[in-house]
Amino acid sequence: MEKLTTQLFYCFFFIALIVLQSPPATSQEVEDETEFNYEKGSEHGPERWGELHSEWSDCKNGTMQSPIDLLHERVEVVSHLGRLKRSYKPSNATLRNRGHDMMLKWENGAGTLEINGTEYRLNQVHWHSPSEHTLNGEKFDLEAHMVHQSTDGKIAVVGIMYKIGRPDSFLSLIKDHLAAIGGSTERDRVVGMIDPRDIKIGSRKYYRYIGSLTTPPCTENVLWTIVRKVRTATREQVQSLRVAVHDESDTNARPLQPLNSRLLQLFRPDDDLPRSP
Repeated sequence: MEKLTTQLFYCFFFIALIVLQSPPATSQEVEDETEFNYEKGSEHGPERWGELHSEWSDCKNGTMQSPIDLLHERVEVVSHLGRLKRSYKPSNATLRNRGHDMMLKWENGAGTLEINGTEYRLNQVHWHSPSEHTLNGEKFDLEAHMVHQSTDGKIAVVGIMYKIGRPDSFLSLIKDHLAAIGGSTERDRVVGMIDPRDIKIGSRKYYRYIGSLTTPPCTENVLWTIVRKVRTATREQVQSLRVAVHDESDTNARPLQPLNSRLLQLFRPDDDLPRSP
């Protein structure tokens, strides 16, 4: 009996060890987006995401959901958050049609972003149109999400919004690959070495809040950084991202979610603050 008890103890011990060492199974966005859509009022639309799978319940019951409206009236302007410490590097990448968006995935990561002493590895970037976040209620034409993850599974996303204007240089770099996927039925396309430093930010100011993934499973406690500067892309570039997906929809943007009691900050460096008279 004592031997059996000892064996059971070690069995449960190793199971617990495996569980603790394994990354959260539902922490990342789903790779296949065909099980949900963005059609308002449909059985698989945003209002019903949380009912489609039990592990997607945060989409319905979460209290820290994204996207949100970055409303000036509730923003706390701060200077202590610090500039974004990006240590990106070129890496081999694949362009993937996930069903509702185009994702550029770096096979072995493409460097890191450091926030509050934690390093987050850049894994992928994908695009939503129109923008998911709004600025004082204003929606823009496109939003890029650069998705990072730390070694212990924490997620940090850098969001960049675009309005129609001059061409975006990064989208110009992958133009031919987007066109190739748009004109075929292939899901993945190897694009080779891509340098994420070519994704221009152009501003030291940014919004910071704690939110969620904007697609199922809508995992919460995601650290969001939204660049304050709205950049530009051409109408053709925005359209090329939608055409490549083949989902016959004109949008892949989740509706706004309530801020609730969350803190919303705007980082502005000390040298940008107005001087006292």
